[in-house]
Amino acid sequence: MSDTGKTILITGAGSGFGALSARALARAGHTVYAAMRDTAGRNASRVAEAEAYVAEHGVDLRTVELDVLSQESANAAVDTVLARTGSLDVVVHNAGHMVTGPTEAFTPEELAAVYDTNVLGTQRVNRAALPHLRAQRHGLVLWVGSTSSRGGTPPYLAPYFAAKAAMDALAVSYAAELARFGIETTIVVPGAFTSGTNHFATGGHPSEQTVIPAYEERYAGLMDQVAQRLAALAPADADVSQVADAIVEVVGTPHGKRPFRVHVDPANDGSEEVSRVADRIRAEFLTRIGLEDLLAPHETTV
Repeated sequence: MSDTGKTILITGAGSGFGALSARALARAGHTVYAAMRDTAGRNASRVAEAEAYVAEHGVDLRTVELDVLSQESANAAVDTVLARTGSLDVVVHNAGHMVTGPTEAFTPEELAAVYDTNVLGTQRVNRAALPHLRAQRHGLVLWVGSTSSRGGTPPYLAPYFAAKAAMDALAVSYAAELARFGIETTIVVPGAFTSGTNHFATGGHPSEQTVIPAYEERYAGLMDQVAQRLAALAPADADVSQVADAIVEVVGTPHGKRPFRVHVDPANDGSEEVSRVADRIRAEFLTRIGLEDLLAPHETTV
């Protein structure tokens, strides 16, 4: 099967990495479904922006309603893609939500909500899409992770970091479980980009304010300090479009040749080094127990 002209569904594609990746993939010649929730309401302007982009660039970029918090919505989105295009080759798990603040100040329900978007959302989309990918014995599941899963982790981002670590663990297990169906896995791991995305601008904060003053006394202005120091670490040419470029390159790589993990980390927080060891140990262990065939997708036919 050719690795050009694929049909791609990318979640959380209204802004940030998702919107940039959807447009870059469309420019590369793919049919791209930019999924976002509330396309007739608060994201109607983003739908209009996508339509304007299509008119200007002549690419095959389409929007589709998908709320990763709803299994029914995920099912409907995949059904829409299949009804309109007749195929689905690549699923990109990009939807995510960031929150900032002292960990103690978040209620358990607020932590669960972050986990719901960043982790359970990928499970809902997989349950909608994987039956089709398994039936066709071919496909790519691409996860947009975070260097925070294994790299340096500044404080006040714990709910988000914990959720991204859980998503990474889920991706690693899925990779082995899908290999015999001919489905490939790549985890693209962005570092901290302090400009060009709206993660911090749209991020949530804890509703429980009673403990905030105690932390402000000892950690006053911490988030601003972290953002400033991360920005100082990044090279002058660091740009969020590098993440989209990496995703385009992975999708365009021939099936069976794609890297398991790709880091795009301008701040170089150490995640790549740690992941290299973890991924090597994973490969060695699967080999030791006679499951080395799970390290790469099988070439299968229906």
